[in-house]
Amino acid sequence: MTRVKRGVTTRKRHNRLLKATKGMKGLRSRTVKWAKNARAKQGQNSYVGRKQRRRDMRALWITRINAACRAEGLSYSRMASGLLKAKVAVDRKILADLAVTHPEIFKQFVEVARTEVTKK
Repeated sequence: MTRVKRGVTTRKRHNRLLKATKGMKGLRSRTVKWAKNARAKQGQNSYVGRKQRRRDMRALWITRINAACRAEGLSYSRMASGLLKAKVAVDRKILADLAVTHPEIFKQFVEVARTEVTKK
């Protein structure tokens, strides 16, 4: 059986790895041993980061809705409660977008929530 030298395959794999870790600090971008670990950790951090981004966006939406509600004289929690009682199924993302882009439509949601909150 003939001998197979694998230098080309290994070099290709190493170059692909180093390309993926380009821009990292120190040995993590220059040596294969450290780059391997860096890329594994990079995937974990990306996974966690996607969850954190969703969390951050939800907090931003709530903040925007709260600011717009307070301008109308209603707190966020009362508005959320009123919309729930009125069975209005609009998520926070859409409400925040309406508060920024279409304030007149958002005011209608506030009025619906306000009537439900004041009902006994």
